Amino acid sequence: MKYQIYYLLMLIVIFISSCKNEDLDAVISDSIYEADPENLDPDGLPTLLFNAQLPNIPAVSEYTIELDRWDIPNTNTNAAKTTANLQAAIDWAHEEAYTRVVLPPGNYLVGEDVNDIYYGGIDIFGNTEFVFSEGAVLTIDTNNKWNYCVLRLNGDNIIVRDGVIKGERATHVYTAREDGKTAHDEGHGICVWSNNNVLIKNMEIHSVTGDGSLVLDSNDVTFENNNIYNNRRQGISIVGGVRIEINNNEIHHIKGTSPQFGIDIEGPGRIDEDILIQNNYFHHNSGGDIVNATGENVYILDNVMEQGDGSKYIDGPIVSWHKTHNIIARNTVTMVDGSVNGRLGYIQYSSGGEKGHNRATYVHDNIMNNCGMYMYKSSDADVRRNKFLGYFVAFSDFENVTLMDNLVTYSEEHTNLRYCWSYRFKNATGFASGNYLGESLEELPLSETEPHTLQCVLDGW
Repeated sequence: MKYQIYYLLMLIVIFISSCKNEDLDAVISDSIYEADPENLDPDGLPTLLFNAQLPNIPAVSEYTIELDRWDIPNTNTNAAKTTANLQAAIDWAHEEAYTRVVLPPGNYLVGEDVNDIYYGGIDIFGNTEFVFSEGAVLTIDTNNKWNYCVLRLNGDNIIVRDGVIKGERATHVYTAREDGKTAHDEGHGICVWSNNNVLIKNMEIHSVTGDGSLVLDSNDVTFENNNIYNNRRQGISIVGGVRIEINNNEIHHIKGTSPQFGIDIEGPGRIDEDILIQNNYFHHNSGGDIVNATGENVYILDNVMEQGDGSKYIDGPIVSWHKTHNIIARNTVTMVDGSVNGRLGYIQYSSGGEKGHNRATYVHDNIMNNCGMYMYKSSDADVRRNKFLGYFVAFSDFENVTLMDNLVTYSEEHTNLRYCWSYRFKNATGFASGNYLGESLEELPLSETEPHTLQCVLDGW
C-alpha cells in the first residue's frame, strides 16, 4: 500500500513539474517586449520636466560705449584698431562692474591673429547684458583661418541681443593646413564654450564659414527670436549641451560644407541632454533641418520645416540615430522631392546593437507633406495621429512599435506604385489600430510577439 502511495505522489510531482514547465514555456513564447513606462502629459507625450535657466544678471548698471573716448571706428574699417579699442572699452566696463553694455549704431570690423588656425573677435564677460543698438553690426574681417569667433562668451550669466553678426564667407581665404585640408568649417558667429545661463535673443547671424553658433560643453542656453542664415556648416551646433532651448527662430539657407543642417546635436563622448526645439521655421537647408546623433530627451515640437523651392535636401528634414531619445510632435514638414533617403520627412538611422536606454521614440500629430517616415534596426516607437501625405510609413527589423490613428495617402505622381505608398514592415513587432490608407481603414496584422513582414513587392526597400 505504501508503495502505491509513493508512486502516486511521484506521479503528482511529475505532473505538477510538467505543468510548471509548460506554463513557463507559454510565458516565454508569449512575452511582450515593452519600453520603460513614462510619465505622460494629457497629449500622451512624455512630460517635459526641464527648463533652461535664464541668466540672472545682477542689478543693472548701464554703460554705452563712447566711441570718441575709446577711438573706435564704426565705418567697417581698420579691424586691428577696432578690435583692440572696442575690447578695451568692454574690458573697462566689466572692471567697473557695469552689467549692461550698449554698442552704438555703426559697422564694426573686427579680427586679430591669435595662432595658426584661430582668428579672434570680441569677448563678452560674465554677468553682462551686451546690447546692440539699432543699426549696430559686428563683422569679422577677411581671414585665412580654420576657426574664429566673431563674438566669444567668456563666463556665465550672459545676454546678447538685438544686433547683427556677420561672417566673411564670401571673401574667406581657404589656405591648406599642414594635413592639406581646407574645410575651414569652424568659423562661428557666437561661441558658447563652457558657459552657463546664456540668452541669445533677437540676433541676426549670417555668412560665417562654420556655424551661426556653436554650443560646446555648456548648460542652460536659450536661443530666442533669432534669424540665422547663409552659414556654410550649420545654423546651430550642440556639441555637449544640457538644458538647451531653441525657440521661435528662423534658420535657413545653410549650405556649403557638411553636415549643412539647421540644428545639429552631435557631441560624441559628451553629454547632450534635455534639449527643446520648438516653434522654429526652417527652410532651404541643404543637409536637412534637425539631426540628433547623440542627444537624450530631445523634444522637437511645433516647428515648420520646408525644403523650399530650388533647394535640395541631402539627408533631412529630421534625422536621428537609434541611441538617441526623441519626442517629435506637431511639426509640419514639407518636401519638394527626395533626398538620398527618398521622400522621408523623418528617418531614424541605426547600425543595430543596444540603444543604451529603453525609452520609446514618440512621433505624434505631425503633418508630413509629400513625405513619410522610416525606422530600422531598433526598438520602441509610439507613432500616433500623423498625416503622411503621398508617401509611406516603414519599420524594418524593429521591436515594439505602436501605430495608431495615422493617415497615409497615395502619391498622385506615382499611381503605378500605389501599393508601395502605404504601411510597410519587415520583421517588425508591435500593435496597430485605427490606421487609414486614404479613405480605407487598414487592418495591419502587427503582433506583439511574432515578427511581421509586409513590404513593397514592386521597388523593395
